Order: sequence, then C-alpha cells, then structure tokens
Amino acid sequence: MEESAVSPAHRAKGPERETKKHTRTSNWKKHIWGYLFLVPAIVIFIIFLWVPIIKGMVYSFYNIDFVKGNTFVGFDNYIKIFHNPDLWLSVKNTLYFMFLTLIMGFWVPIAAAIAISELKFFQSFARIAAYLPFVVPGVVLYGMWRWMYDPVGPINALLGWFGADPVSFISDGRFSMISIVFMETWQQFGSAMLIYLAGVLSIPKDWYEAAEIDGAGVWNRIKHITLPSMRSLIVLMLILQIIGTSQAYQSQLALLDGGPNKATLTYALFTVKNAFTQLDYGAGTALGVLMFIVLGILGIIQFKVNREEY
Repeated sequence: MEESAVSPAHRAKGPERETKKHTRTSNWKKHIWGYLFLVPAIVIFIIFLWVPIIKGMVYSFYNIDFVKGNTFVGFDNYIKIFHNPDLWLSVKNTLYFMFLTLIMGFWVPIAAAIAISELKFFQSFARIAAYLPFVVPGVVLYGMWRWMYDPVGPINALLGWFGADPVSFISDGRFSMISIVFMETWQQFGSAMLIYLAGVLSIPKDWYEAAEIDGAGVWNRIKHITLPSMRSLIVLMLILQIIGTSQAYQSQLALLDGGPNKATLTYALFTVKNAFTQLDYGAGTALGVLMFIVLGILGIIQFKVNREEY
C-alpha cells in the first residue's frame, strides 16, 4: 500500500536528482584544475581590493591616529565632511567635468573610428597616429600642455594671428576645467577609438554593399547601419566614461592642484587632500566610502545594461 501510494512522478524525481548530482560532481572534477589556477588571482583580488575596501569602511567610523591609536567616533567623520563647503564645491566641479567630457570628448573616438574605417588607404597609419597620444607619459604630457597653454605658448600665438588677445587657459577659472578636458580628450581618445573601430569592423560588409547598391551615401550608411549596430557598445562606453571621469583627480592635481581658486577641485582630489595633505584619514575614508556607494550603483546599472543587451 505504501509503495502504491507514491506517485510515478514522485518516484521519477529520485533518479533525476541522482543524475543532476552526478553531473555536478563530474563537472567539478572536470574543471577542478581550472578552479585551482584561479585561486592565486582570487587571493590577490581579495587581499588588494576587498580587504582595503572593508578596512576603509571600518576606518570611516574612527579617528585615525598612528601615534595615540584609533578612536571610535561613529558618524562624526561623515557629519564633518557634510558640513565642509568644499564637499559640495567638489561635487559640483566633478559633475561639471563629467558634463564637459561628454559634450567635448565622448563623440571624438566614435567619429575617429568611423572616419578611419572609411579610409581606403593608410588606415593602419591612421590607427597608430590616433593611438600615439595615449602612450605619452604623464610627466611629459603635463609639461607639454603647460607650455602650450602658456600666455606666450603656441596656442595663444595662433590666436594672435587672428587678432585675439592672449587667454589664460590655466590660471583663469573660467577656462581651467575646459583646458583640462581638452588635454585629456587629446590623450585618451585613441584607446576608446580602437574599441569603437573593432565594433565598426565587426559589422557585416554585406550590409554596406547592399546599401551602396541601393544608392545610400556615406552619411546614410553611418546613420542607418553603423550607429544602430554600435548602440550597445556606445551605451557601455558611456557608462564606463561616467564611472571613470567621476574619479578624476590626476590632471587636476598635477596641473593646478585644484586651483585656481578651487575651480578644478574634484571630489577625488578633495578625498586625496583630506587623507594625504591634511592627514585626516577618517574623513578621507568616509569620502571614499561615499564614492564607493555611488560607483557601486553605476556598476549595477552597467551590469543590467550589459545583461539586457546580450
């Protein structure tokens, strides 16, 4: 009676579960060496990334003193930085920097990739020439652009030929952030251009040939074939650029140290100054935790966009 009371479907689940368990075991044995080779990378990843992140979160609730020892202060570090007027100025400057990079620099690698893909000759030379600024060392880059932005430098000399007065690109707060964005666009667009160029070259040539047969010109091919085919890549690169520019501080520190009159004081530079200039590590880690939360949200958005696209 007890055996007959068990339904055939229930009896069938037993062998099915055993089969799945056997499959998982065999897969584990099959890939065990691959997992073992991943262990060193995972250990390094945990030690040098997640341990500092967790420690930073803990230290943000302490007053860090390497002589007298750390003292728990609760949310005092967060209260202090939120009452610092430079925090909101740095957030505004960072948003302004991100906005400038989008309107001045985001479209440059896309346009360069499409233009190079349309070249019939010297395409390899154009790729190398566009990528070369990216390999310029930082010290050379900042020294070169300081000279170019100088009141007696080549850019102002060129403006003088057209009868314009010299412009203080660096020392004038109205132009300092724009000047930094222009410099970074010149240096950085080559690496993004190669990614976009790979996306353009992955589009089937048959589509372009069919469009040419139908009488479509260059602009129509770009509008109706190239850009729609690259839409997911453009969205991905947009999110990555927003994440990257939100952490900008190197150029602002090297060229102007946040000046003139804090016009280029970005959030990341404000964090660095709190931690390593004022030696207030508690406030610096609190600022870092806030940035981690914001970038984590952007990372989740990026993950969702990638999953929806692919």
